[in-house]
Amino acid sequence: MFLLCWISLLFIGNSSANTIQPLSSENHVFRGQNVILSCNYSVDVNNLQWYRQYPGSRPEHLILITEYSDPPDPSLRLSAKATKESKRVDLMISSAEVSDSAVYYCALEPTVTGNLGTLYKNLIYSIRFNMHLKALALKS
Repeated sequence: MFLLCWISLLFIGNSSANTIQPLSSENHVFRGQNVILSCNYSVDVNNLQWYRQYPGSRPEHLILITEYSDPPDPSLRLSAKATKESKRVDLMISSAEVSDSAVYYCALEPTVTGNLGTLYKNLIYSIRFNMHLKALALKS
């Protein structure tokens, strides 16, 4: 028997010239598997960030990555690393659980600071679409 975790990636950028894009828009994993969510970004930045959002909740900040960040700690279930040369940022989730099912955001700096209304307005269609797909996947 297995459980399905639904992990989606959306991106936040500060202008059309500075972009960050997920390598895949969704991942289906089995409980207990390790997962790597990845985004490519277009410009040199001082920091990158990961957020997680559960349905009906505000996004929560997970990890801030700077050029001075320590290497990922393998003992943590959630860790992140950025590879400056390839302009890629990864979020690693070890031993995925059903509670990890959420929408994950990779973000360039600066990101939303204060009014989350714009974020919700811009992403409401994507979130509804992802929730609909999740419901369909769990029924089959």
